[in-house]
Amino acid sequence: MVDVRPSRRSFLQSVGLAAGVVAASGTIPANAVTSTAEAPQRARGQRSMIGVPFDRYDEVRIGLIGLGNRGMGMLSGWTAVPGAVVTAVCDVVPDHAQRAAEAVKSETGRRPTVYTGSDKAYEELCASDDVDFVYVATPWEWHFRQGMAALRNGKHVGIELPIATELKELWQLVDASERARRHCFLMENCSYGRNELAILRMAHDGLFGELTNGHGGYLHDLRELLFNGHYTPEDWRRAWHTKIDASFYAMHGLAPIAACMDINRGDRFTYLTATSSAALGLADYRERFMPKDHPSWSETYVKGDRTTCMLMTAKGRMVRAEHDVSSPRPYSRINSIAGTRGVFEDYPTRIYVEPDHTNHQWADAKPYLDRYDHWLWRKVGDDAENNGGHGGMDYILQWRIIQQMRAGLVPDIDVYDSAAWCAPVPLSAESIRKGSRPVAVPDFTRGRWEEPRPGLDSEETDMPPVSGNRR
Repeated sequence: MVDVRPSRRSFLQSVGLAAGVVAASGTIPANAVTSTAEAPQRARGQRSMIGVPFDRYDEVRIGLIGLGNRGMGMLSGWTAVPGAVVTAVCDVVPDHAQRAAEAVKSETGRRPTVYTGSDKAYEELCASDDVDFVYVATPWEWHFRQGMAALRNGKHVGIELPIATELKELWQLVDASERARRHCFLMENCSYGRNELAILRMAHDGLFGELTNGHGGYLHDLRELLFNGHYTPEDWRRAWHTKIDASFYAMHGLAPIAACMDINRGDRFTYLTATSSAALGLADYRERFMPKDHPSWSETYVKGDRTTCMLMTAKGRMVRAEHDVSSPRPYSRINSIAGTRGVFEDYPTRIYVEPDHTNHQWADAKPYLDRYDHWLWRKVGDDAENNGGHGGMDYILQWRIIQQMRAGLVPDIDVYDSAAWCAPVPLSAESIRKGSRPVAVPDFTRGRWEEPRPGLDSEETDMPPVSGNRR
């Protein structure tokens, strides 16, 4: 399949919107909170990680921190990827860590080192000489400190959503990555969804014309899981609904739209406004289904059921990012991208592009999805469906990380992308606190956002062969 980037770049030039031209609607409003845009000074000798490839690894030794639902759900993928070796596991709950170690031994014949028994055990794993890459799948409040521990000890680190919940923490991770010369990135599996990667290629090929807006999010009825002890320890995820009114988790829908719009690769988010509905859903569920001795009865929920962020870009594009886990509804990440010549939407999947479609009627998207199928799915899709959760995109993400490390490639997702996608967590809280006032979004690249460069829309490459008798 032909690389789509040159045609897209020619298209952008033909409409006079080359990188660096800032549309008036993308400028920061006069009444915006601008203190959030201030970038800390780099330390002497500190340099950007943009375009920096991984060192080449014959095999990638992985340390897993957090073996609850998500960590264990990813375990089989890590053991299945060629050239990946799980050498260490860590969890504050000894049974979780031991269960993971036994699962790894059962799959591979090699039992990893176990770190447990203390909430500081992760520091020992990060300091180990037997780990190249640290995967973090713990409650959100631990992500920042565990990511920092990995970087301080010279490890690359992939962190589940979000990589941090405070703006200063996002900057600290950026700076730590630059100082350590190690990559830190968000484990954004939805960016590797089959439809998401296909519409990325459609957008870059100019199928939708010049992009004007996108809509993504995380709409998932989690009420039963939030109350039944699914998120251990101590129902940590429900507890976040008592702490702050913010958009916790819109990245699953936001990140693929940001990739289509080349955020940090020719465009950037400039400001955000956020609104939140009343916080009613969890209290209503508790009233109907929870016994009066359930610990949730001591809680007061402040996080609105539906939180909406509107993000503007330097080129005047608009992105609506939604978060709602407290309402009865079918699952949706929305996944919509639109431009001057057409639109794609998921849930259900449909498309409308000129001149192919007329009469205001949606068309079947399958021929377009087939035509623009990303090489990762064509190459690894069968393995993904057998080894990965969430329809296979978990495994695609894992396979690609290991491939990039073993082949010495530049990562598809870097610390600057990760910070930009996670910034709506603290920025939405700030906007909501101030009556939906616009809040400036930092430029985590410190001025390099205008440079076109590859990302998730990558060129096809192979997984290096595994030496010896390993798979």
